[in-house]
Amino acid sequence: MKILGIGILRYNSDVTEPVMLVQVCELSSFGFFQRGSVREMITFFNKTIAKRTPLGQRQSVQNEEYYVHVYMRTDGLCACITCDAEYNPRVAFSLLTKMLEDFTSFYPGWLTEKRQESVVWPQLENDIVKYQDPANADQIMKIQRSLDETRDVLHQTIESVLQRGEKLEDLVERSGELSSQSKLFYKQAKRANSCCAVV
Repeated sequence: MKILGIGILRYNSDVTEPVMLVQVCELSSFGFFQRGSVREMITFFNKTIAKRTPLGQRQSVQNEEYYVHVYMRTDGLCACITCDAEYNPRVAFSLLTKMLEDFTSFYPGWLTEKRQESVVWPQLENDIVKYQDPANADQIMKIQRSLDETRDVLHQTIESVLQRGEKLEDLVERSGELSSQSKLFYKQAKRANSCCAVV
């Protein structure tokens, strides 16, 4: 999961082309001599897609193995995230909404700005680093990660019990605390689930 670029643009009736107000890119995965071209392509795609996104709409556009997620507010302020296909779109759109709210508070005069990349907004530099991990942007992703870690610990625990030479079936059979009905249920469940592997 990787964010390559974040851009904030405006596209209102007083301009013929979208104005890139501020943009930041994280292109360390590209060769030094490729970075300028990649940045130009990101800028081009952001402006092109912003121009074709109706007011109040969100959309995702795929270009090869990358996506550009765009949110164009009804007032003409637009944010774009260029990322790889693994980056969760729901997280990208919640991040775009947050960034537009923060930018409006930071730079209330954006509506009259006509110069390309004229706004210096340090928060965007921090955000592209911080949100490389989608869990930093989304509470649901944090909860999912926690659940995945808990599941992994449980799998490790069961495997460690089995590695000591004890089989779960043997433990169930020897247990005096389980009723015969519970033992029967365990055997039937194991037989029913035998076609499925635990991940």
